[in-house]
Amino acid sequence: MPAVSLLPLFGSPAGPGALGGPLGGGPGGGRKASGPSAFRLTEKFVLLLVFSAFITLCFGAIFFLPDSSKLLSGVFFHSSAAALQQPPPPGGEQRAPPPGAGPAAGSSSSSSAGEAAAAAENLAKIREDHERALREAKETLQKLPEELRRDIRQDKEKLLQDRRGRKEAGAAGLPSLLFRKPVGAVGREPADPDVQQKRAKIKEMMKHSWDNYKRFAWGLNELKPISKQGHSSNLFGNIQGATIVDALDTLYIMEMKDEFKEAKEWVEKNLDFNVNAEISVFEVNIRFVGGLLSAYYLSGEEIFRKKAVELGEKLLPAFNTPTGIPWALLNIKSGIGRNWPWASGGSSILAEFGTLHLEFIHLSHLSGNPAFAEKVMNIRKVLNRLDKPEGLFPNYLNPSSGQWGQHHVSVGGLGDSFYEYLLKAWLMSDKTDEEGKKMYYDAVQSIETHLIRKSSGGLTYIAEWKGGLLEHKMGHLTCFAGGMFALGADGAPNDKTGRHIELGAEIARTCHESYDRTSMKLGPEAFRFDGGVEAIATRQNEKYYILRPEVIETYMYMWRFTHDPKYRQWGWEAVEALEQHCRVDGGYSGIRDVYSNHQSHDDVQQSFFLSETLKYLYLLFSEDDLLPFEHWIFNTEAHPLPVLHRDDGKKEEKHK
Repeated sequence: MPAVSLLPLFGSPAGPGALGGPLGGGPGGGRKASGPSAFRLTEKFVLLLVFSAFITLCFGAIFFLPDSSKLLSGVFFHSSAAALQQPPPPGGEQRAPPPGAGPAAGSSSSSSAGEAAAAAENLAKIREDHERALREAKETLQKLPEELRRDIRQDKEKLLQDRRGRKEAGAAGLPSLLFRKPVGAVGREPADPDVQQKRAKIKEMMKHSWDNYKRFAWGLNELKPISKQGHSSNLFGNIQGATIVDALDTLYIMEMKDEFKEAKEWVEKNLDFNVNAEISVFEVNIRFVGGLLSAYYLSGEEIFRKKAVELGEKLLPAFNTPTGIPWALLNIKSGIGRNWPWASGGSSILAEFGTLHLEFIHLSHLSGNPAFAEKVMNIRKVLNRLDKPEGLFPNYLNPSSGQWGQHHVSVGGLGDSFYEYLLKAWLMSDKTDEEGKKMYYDAVQSIETHLIRKSSGGLTYIAEWKGGLLEHKMGHLTCFAGGMFALGADGAPNDKTGRHIELGAEIARTCHESYDRTSMKLGPEAFRFDGGVEAIATRQNEKYYILRPEVIETYMYMWRFTHDPKYRQWGWEAVEALEQHCRVDGGYSGIRDVYSNHQSHDDVQQSFFLSETLKYLYLLFSEDDLLPFEHWIFNTEAHPLPVLHRDDGKKEEKHK
């Protein structure tokens, strides 16, 4: 259109009826004069729209067409020598080159050579990518159809799991984490056919335990296999499903996929911590928090992380004491805590408040909340301020005064897992927790000096210390120490590695003797070394066996570190005894007296039988690539937690 016709878009010529004319007088009375050079308002608006569309089209072509970045760089940011040349002067007159133009010409030539080299490099990269794509295509074509379908299905499942995980994490207010496939979550089949058969038997024992729990006590804490009904301990208050949560990781590593799936669905729909009940902080931590953490690290299912952190937060009020040493018992609704009334004037117990460290460090790692780690690190500060009698840690500590209760020291009940967690905290930190390391090896030195003794028959045992006097008794719980000594041998100071392995072997032998000297070949709750008796229970209230795992735990560690076949032999003896004396139609039951020739069952299938005893047996007859020790640490309920390698934090930060 003529240029003059655009004028009304930007202004009006003066004249009658124009804006400069009288508003109310004259022809038109304030309306613009209509003529060939004037437009009505509607026409102006249409022209403005057309002009805007034209401009949008031009710029859209630049910014939104394919390879727009290349187009933009070519149009606006082209830096070649030709583009840098100044335009010719008006009239097409060429300017003479300025003095010194020779070097500039050489520079242009050098730039052209650089562009050629870059083009050659790009061509080589394209050729390399093309060849790699051809190789991958060839490999894909060589796969069987079922392999292709499996790969596609796995990719789909991983994508769905990642999406679901991000969605659930966001809903729970948890930070987004990159889930990396765990090392050794499922191992290879044993090479020895005999070992294969024995491991398959242990898996069948797990299935028998699980199926009967599911049939008779599903959703309750534990099973009464004789009565064929549910059993609930007051340790868990009104929280239900202890066996389900405790068994999750055992189901996973045994590749019982259907059972794991139904357990996960129960957790998702039914596991509820919003209850008005008093619980044992220690037991709920090692079984529920530990079981949920382990299930998350093995499977990557976000529901387990969410539930673990939710429960961990409900346990935090237990630390609301003058010293920060937590209460043993906590009402998880009101947040009110207290200690066991029998525990040395209301003291907290070493093995209970000292067995939170591994789980709480992982809770901070998974939630981004440092409070969990701060709580357990404060426990160490309190302990390190106190004088230790003979370098030993008494079993009782008052959470109000911060002073020791009775000077009773044990590596068994009341003390055991405190020492275990000092060592494992160091190992789980990728050996960066120097404080935990020092506390552990100093404690072992005092234990060896003051508690470890050898009987006249040559059996090494760990006595209990009461106010300076030794009680020559060793509990079944203490038998875990053989595995602990072996696990910590590699880091032992002053070339004591061999001595720690030797200690582990000696404790394993003593605990095997405690089994072998009973009628049922199952160990008593405690055994003594006095009055001419060695490794035998002398009191009726010490003769029971409740499916405990500690002896088999030590066999497993000793097998891993020595591969001495006797440990598998001793483990199989325990399997045969369990099958003969503890297996019933409704599952597995403890025994009231292992010295009796007549079976008397206690009618409880403990949740730790599935979590610990059967897991350790399965690992004993597995290859070392299943849950390898350089990548996994077991909590005191045998729940595997990953070592937090030093480069993990960098990887997470890079992912964010």
